[in-house]
Amino acid sequence: MRIVFMGTPSFAVPSLKAIAAADKDFELVLVVTGPDKPRKGKHAAYEPSEVKQAAMELSLPVFETDDVRDPAFARLVAEYRPDVIVVAAFRILPPVIYEQASLGAFNLHASLLPAYRGAAPINWAIIRGEHETGVTTFFLQNRVDTGNIILKEKTAVGPGENATELSGRLSVIGARVVVDTLRLIASGKIDASLQNEALASKAPKLNRENTRIVWSQPVSKINDFIRGLALKPTAWTAMAGKTLKIMKAAPVVSHDKSHATPGTVLIDNGKFYVSGSDGWIEVLSLQIEGKKPMQADEFLRGFRHQEEPLVLF
Repeated sequence: MRIVFMGTPSFAVPSLKAIAAADKDFELVLVVTGPDKPRKGKHAAYEPSEVKQAAMELSLPVFETDDVRDPAFARLVAEYRPDVIVVAAFRILPPVIYEQASLGAFNLHASLLPAYRGAAPINWAIIRGEHETGVTTFFLQNRVDTGNIILKEKTAVGPGENATELSGRLSVIGARVVVDTLRLIASGKIDASLQNEALASKAPKLNRENTRIVWSQPVSKINDFIRGLALKPTAWTAMAGKTLKIMKAAPVVSHDKSHATPGTVLIDNGKFYVSGSDGWIEVLSLQIEGKKPMQADEFLRGFRHQEEPLVLF
């Protein structure tokens, strides 16, 4: 079976490695990924994607593209005569690409479809307080994340698990499901099922607006929001005219201070608390604009508290 694999970030790496280590009949003929990106810092250099690094370690041919609609890309894929195209955390492919796979093209999606269709399923599952999520493989079709489902695997979301941690676990689970999906396709025993549109929900792309903390919510929801965006892109708020990113927090079960306006900061016994709509949440790690990430106690050692109440917004 001739396989073209398409992916870019670390989430896709376990799947690539699992295919390479699986059945001898699985031949990875091409790995497609995003182009190298400039490194940050004084010394200009370019950094390959995580998938490109893994492909090079495996001595696999790699092609980089940032334009999947370029006719030259379609011609390239055709030259490799894929039986199957496997997609994991890559761009939205036009039909002219995925229809070249003689046995089908499928995507690994980090949710239990049709729940959380879109660019950020792991983040939104945690943000919305889900206790269970998983991965799905499905055949590509013209509408994004709507194709017929091949396999699913569920997993519990830990009460303190953040998006980065969950992504790492799902990438490993997903790698196993990708290989199982390939074996099903090879056997010709696929029994793909339609998605139930009545159960569909969205996981839109994250941006500056929808990653801002709303302090007027209950503290449990604020904590889920922070977990769902940690460690990247990170939930943020404004403090004294600066952006304050919060990577980790914890709801406070009880506190001897009376409730305050949502967003009010309380510094007490070397700890950093913020008020929600129904209580307090303790900030454990953060990053103030212009500084490196740090633990809250380290931040407080250099913090000069003003007389009037400080309110985050």
